[in-house]
Amino acid sequence: MTKYDVIVIGGGAAGLSGALALVRSRRSVLVVDDGTPRNAPADGVHNFLTRDGVPPGEIYALGRQEVAGYGGEFVNGTVTTAGRDDNGFTVGLADGTTYRGRRLLVTTGLTDVLPDVPGLAERWGKDVVHCPYCHGWEIKDQAIGVLATGAMAVHQAQLFRQLSDDVTLFLHTAPDLTDEQWEELAARGIAVVQGKVEQLEVTGDRITGVRLEGGKVVPRQAIAVQTTVRARAGFLADLGLEATVVEANGVEVGTAVTVDGMGATAVPGVFAAGNVSSPMAQVMPSAAAGLMAGAGLNFDLIGEETRLAVAARSS
Repeated sequence: MTKYDVIVIGGGAAGLSGALALVRSRRSVLVVDDGTPRNAPADGVHNFLTRDGVPPGEIYALGRQEVAGYGGEFVNGTVTTAGRDDNGFTVGLADGTTYRGRRLLVTTGLTDVLPDVPGLAERWGKDVVHCPYCHGWEIKDQAIGVLATGAMAVHQAQLFRQLSDDVTLFLHTAPDLTDEQWEELAARGIAVVQGKVEQLEVTGDRITGVRLEGGKVVPRQAIAVQTTVRARAGFLADLGLEATVVEANGVEVGTAVTVDGMGATAVPGVFAAGNVSSPMAQVMPSAAAGLMAGAGLNFDLIGEETRLAVAARSS
């Protein structure tokens, strides 16, 4: 079995950036990717300087080409297990294949869990969005509905109000608003609709409205929603590494793998980068985190090799 210096699990921006740093440092690298990046439904990646609007698949294809040009290897598959022994790490794929590496870089990203409202999943990444910086320009000046499911809804509504004069906050299952929040929403001209949302109304390939329980339909062209994010890290459990709860402004938003500034986890030899460890990160900061983790891994390997060289010289 080939033993790689580093096995990168996940081939998105963070994984490819980390792999590139490592192969350019003459490390043997295997990238394992299942081809399901978080941003696959999106037409383009935004706020990525010099690459704004480029489809995600094009960016990842170019990244693969660059990594392969320095000797990096790729395999398509889903990692289901990860283990450790005296010889390093093993990763097992769903098809039964096993690979061995001295170190692991986990960049598997996360899963967005949408509220259970019919129509949301079908339009996700199109006219159902979550981030004003990722997709806001594309729905500017439209009739935007913000589907409230938690305490961050007012904040989200204010963000999308920057992009359109016609924003409606649907309280749905969110907590009651404070007097201050009511005043702030009114001051910004954000309408508020109370009552639970039953489903989205879709005509052809476009959202046309939001149907409330009781049958009333409020015309809308796009929907913003706060998802719950879950780190794709279940396979790390056998290494004693589990995702922990992440909060934003005191509100629980999901789970992530905890890392230090270089991407190192609590398990020696295992690093992580991108959305699996930083749920709020867009493509550009994810790529930057991957680069830092790649550098951290290379330095970690150099430390091991130096200790072995000193021991061999002394024997």
